[in-house]
This record gives sequence, C-alpha cells and structure tokens, in this order.
Amino acid sequence: MTIDRIVLAVAGSFILLSLILYLAHSHYWLWFTAFVGANLVQSAFTGFCPMAKILKAAGVKPGEAFK
Repeated sequence: MTIDRIVLAVAGSFILLSLILYLAHSHYWLWFTAFVGANLVQSAFTGFCPMAKILKAAGVKPGEAFK
C-alpha cells in the first residue's frame, strides 16, 4: 500500500467514525470532521500532509500525490 492510499483510507475512516460518534454522542464531533476535511483541502493546494511525512519517514512506499 502506498502513502497516498493510506492517507486517503485513514482520512475517510476518521470522517466516517466522527459521523458515527456525532450520531451516537454529541454534535461536537462534527468539528473533527471539519478538521479532517480542511486538512485534505489544504494538502490539495500545498502538497503538505503531516501524516504523509510521518509515513515517508517510516519507510512506506510513496505514491503519486505525496512525494
């Protein structure tokens, strides 16, 4: 699995998890959803993704988006 796929899978999982927690517990979990979405948008424009940097340092094979 490449860095790109891991980042997208984790971001999607965080969004789904926070929506489940919103429905089960509190509307404040939507702030976490907004944070993940904002991070995805900024990485699309800047190319900087903290998780991608961590995965690269851990030796995960890079993909096309995060080099």
